[in-house]
Amino acid sequence: MTTTLDTKGMNCPLPILKAKKAIKGLDDGETLQVLSTDPGSVKDFEAFCRSTGNSLLESSEADGVFTYMIKKGA
Repeated sequence: MTTTLDTKGMNCPLPILKAKKAIKGLDDGETLQVLSTDPGSVKDFEAFCRSTGNSLLESSEADGVFTYMIKKGA
């Protein structure tokens, strides 16, 4: 199951804080798709996944919208 979190228009640290809250509600192995317009979120989500033990499956950008696919758990 994939849950989508739309944080477009929000700046650091809101996308990370909202993702942290959303991922707590997921079971291990489920994925969270995060949409963001904050260019700083690229490094933020890389660091977030490293520090929380979640996997950053995909990171892409199209038309100023950054999309992250995060898998909960190792």
